[in-house]
Amino acid sequence: METDTCPTCDRATDAHDRHVRFQLPTPLFDLPDWEQLPGLWMSHATPSDSVMLQADGFGAFVRALLPIRLEGDHKLTYGVWIGVHPAQLQEAFAVWWGDNPAYAELRLEGVLANRIAPWDLLTKPVVATVVNQDETPYCTSSPDPLLSRVMAESWPHDEVLAHLP
Repeated sequence: METDTCPTCDRATDAHDRHVRFQLPTPLFDLPDWEQLPGLWMSHATPSDSVMLQADGFGAFVRALLPIRLEGDHKLTYGVWIGVHPAQLQEAFAVWWGDNPAYAELRLEGVLANRIAPWDLLTKPVVATVVNQDETPYCTSSPDPLLSRVMAESWPHDEVLAHLP
């Protein structure tokens, strides 16, 4: 079977336009016994399926999508965790499911809770908004100059794809 190769970076084309979903926020992922954390609550049975979670001493987190444009009209989308104030977690929980029209107005302000290579974006401030009523909120803006650039510019394939698993 022949595999298509990208003319820009010589990687298989299926390495492009990928979705990478972080299992946990980095502070929890780094713990060997995160499942035993006191006050751990997840919106679903596993962290991979969850869109919200909270852990005593670590905070409240909500899923968001962070698209990264690659040169040549490719896109890598990260399913990240955003650290938010517990009141925002409650607000998101109240409108997230079903056809609640208030979901379209959801605006989350927090910090990125995942390391994203090749940039050092952990704890960078970010705003996530609902772009499509049927999708997870997207990271849409940031007061941080680096994160703003990451979201606005197109990046060389080798600079980004080399850091993926």
